[in-house]
Amino acid sequence: MAEPVITSPHAESKRPFFTEQRRSRITAYTFISPFFILFSIFGLYPIFFTFYLSFFKWDALGPMKYVGFKNFELITTDPTFWISFSNTLIMGLMGTVPQVMLALLLAVLLHSGMTRFKKTFRILYFMPNITSIVAVTLVFSTLFGNNGMINWLLNGIGVESMAFNSGWWGVKIAISTMVMWRWTGYNAILFLSGLQSIPMDLYESAKIDGANRRQQLFFITLPLLKPFIIFVSLQSTIGALQLFTEPYVFLGQSGTGSTRQEGITMVTYLYSEAFRNGFFGTAAATAVLLFLVTILFSVLNMLISRGGGRQTGGKKA
Repeated sequence: MAEPVITSPHAESKRPFFTEQRRSRITAYTFISPFFILFSIFGLYPIFFTFYLSFFKWDALGPMKYVGFKNFELITTDPTFWISFSNTLIMGLMGTVPQVMLALLLAVLLHSGMTRFKKTFRILYFMPNITSIVAVTLVFSTLFGNNGMINWLLNGIGVESMAFNSGWWGVKIAISTMVMWRWTGYNAILFLSGLQSIPMDLYESAKIDGANRRQQLFFITLPLLKPFIIFVSLQSTIGALQLFTEPYVFLGQSGTGSTRQEGITMVTYLYSEAFRNGFFGTAAATAVLLFLVTILFSVLNMLISRGGGRQTGGKKA
């Protein structure tokens, strides 16, 4: 009978450090490390530096001087900041809500059997999203000019011309229309992918049970489309709070054109503070407040979307 082999307690310490498992892990982390390195440099570092800079006075050339919460006090007592804040919310509301509703309607029409040439429409819906924002803004600046096509159409139906370039509401309507035109098709494609992921068996079972189209919409389509609605609403809200290029180009980049009170947004205010006035500390404080507002609205958006979806799905057909 063979004697049992006694393993020394020091035998495990002699195992090579680079085992097959560790080698596989190191290889995997090496392949994905470029993303995390670049994200740390160009994503995380600017965020932390912005928080740090918001407590200092700095003109980007001289030494930094610690001022505590003075930058936050300066911008919250500046009337222009609150005008930019209200403009951002108003234009976000005017551009986002109709945009999401219209995108959902287009997606339903595209998903139904009523529409022919579906592939052509999908391409056309996506075209505005890949078009340059500056080019889009320049075209819309012509359309919404004092003698532009929009005023010509308004005059044709008996409505007086509107000052889209300088009026308090005219500027907001023009900018919101640009935003809506650019993102409606993109969101419609997202909604369409969500509609196509819903099994057709559910609709056939509902028809057998006697459910009409309205009941199918409210008790099958909308509850199962809830993740896409939350995503699109969240993305649109964040995009609305970061509105910059459209008002900046539409109002004019020279002088104080882009900071006119009828169209200034929070990001335009931030840009003006940093790169025109040289107050990088107050610009960083504005960015921190914008970051907090974005988080607040994102959380509210998710709570409302989830609450609405739960309420819709909880009713019995």
